[in-house]
Amino acid sequence: MNLVSIFEASKWASALLNKEVLSTNILYLVQYGKVKKHGENGSTMVDLNDLKKYYDSYNGSREISWKKRLGSDLNWTLSFDNLCERDTTKHVHRLHPYKGKYIPQLVEYFIDTHTDNFKKEAYFKPRDIVLDPFLGSGTTIIQSLETGIHSVGIDVSEFNCMIASCKAAHYDYEYLQQAIKKMLDSLGSFEYDYKVQEFEGELLAELAKFNQRYFPGYDFKYKVNQGSFDENKFAIEKEKEFLPIYQKLLKKYSIKLKQDKSLSFLDRWFIENARKEVDHVFKTIRQEKDIKTRKILALILSRTIRSCRATTHSDLATLKEPQLTTYYCYKHKKICKPLFSIVAMLSRYAFDTLSRIREFSILRKPVYYSVLADDSRTINIFEKIEGQNPEFSKILKKQKITGIFCSPPYVGQIDYHEQHAYAYDLLGFKRKEDLEIGPLSKGQGLEARQSYVQGIADVLNNCKKYLENDFNVFLVANDKYNLYPKIAEKSGMKIVNQFKRPVLNRTERDRNPYSEIIFHLKSI
Repeated sequence: MNLVSIFEASKWASALLNKEVLSTNILYLVQYGKVKKHGENGSTMVDLNDLKKYYDSYNGSREISWKKRLGSDLNWTLSFDNLCERDTTKHVHRLHPYKGKYIPQLVEYFIDTHTDNFKKEAYFKPRDIVLDPFLGSGTTIIQSLETGIHSVGIDVSEFNCMIASCKAAHYDYEYLQQAIKKMLDSLGSFEYDYKVQEFEGELLAELAKFNQRYFPGYDFKYKVNQGSFDENKFAIEKEKEFLPIYQKLLKKYSIKLKQDKSLSFLDRWFIENARKEVDHVFKTIRQEKDIKTRKILALILSRTIRSCRATTHSDLATLKEPQLTTYYCYKHKKICKPLFSIVAMLSRYAFDTLSRIREFSILRKPVYYSVLADDSRTINIFEKIEGQNPEFSKILKKQKITGIFCSPPYVGQIDYHEQHAYAYDLLGFKRKEDLEIGPLSKGQGLEARQSYVQGIADVLNNCKKYLENDFNVFLVANDKYNLYPKIAEKSGMKIVNQFKRPVLNRTERDRNPYSEIIFHLKSI
């Protein structure tokens, strides 16, 4: 063996791959059993032979195998495979989960002023205006603020607009700190059912002993990753073995799992004690007088309750059935438990939010943005912004919008309201599924595809009225049904270029090769 420290391994890997590999990247490989851990007492080491085997079998061959399956026109430069998760979820981009969003580096690539072998001209310059008519969680707006470009975002979902607005807002940092402290102190003084705390303490102790015996951290993950071990069979066996311990503790402390009613999402997907805590914190938040502060506190709570739903860690993005017992976790490779309290998560996300807001406040440029909760097919953009921000309205009327960068919804793939059902229940926003284009409920059949084509074309035709004459439109899509040529035609546009990129590090458990195309459209 050729054992080296994590730092030495990162330097070695950087030279091997001709790109920066951080110590955190190596630690990730160790943590998830991709390479074997050596060393004791805090001095983690890895074998360079093991590391090289990993890179040879995975990193080097992945690009070749993906191109064989997805086509030789795959632009690997746009994979951004040199980035770690910390980069792709930088500052406020991670204030709240959102299924189906693109990474900020993709937006930055197309709206900044650089050129390269693929992007042969700059499409936007500082102080231009970019429009995103399918705002989602606001990635385009945030990157525009960081790049120095004015921006407008539109979405039919009020909750999506709240996420984007909270990310983009200016805050009085000291005031926000105090408001967060008040929220956390309120939960700390809440009348707890102390038997829940005692129960969780004893349960965690039993889990630690059991997992140490049967799922010994790095060694177990490495064994699973070698492919010579039946993980599913072993998981089922150990789930059954631990379940009586869990049931005995439930009986000992008289723990109530289900709520008395199951009329709403919050009723069904939260253990009773967690639900009581959620209601208490939200009552405290509603007493906050400053609107921006009240919204960001509500977003912190929303992020918290998403993580505290009674489901497995690997099913957070696609809920199946409420998980009220201990279970084998395919994400963490051990026996895990449902959450009985939101205290730890609320505190963790509150301080994480503060840190991310402070980081972004240093990077953002003094440009305008506007978030509009409306239907992009019919909205009068200039009229709406005039009522919301007169100063920005003057700029809009003078220079018009330079172009569009957005990712329209994929036909029949995601229910954009249902993914945040917990937040709609909590915050009382009106759900507008009837205005979604290409909703999951309508499937992907011929009729659904035709409706989708018309919907996207209607958006582009409406937005075109607010664009300058020589506009550039960029639409990010996985166009497996070849719908975008027809969309361009119905919009009075032509596709002048296509950038096909591999999509790496998807959150879903499906790891099959997957690509999307950035369609570049211009007026005919």
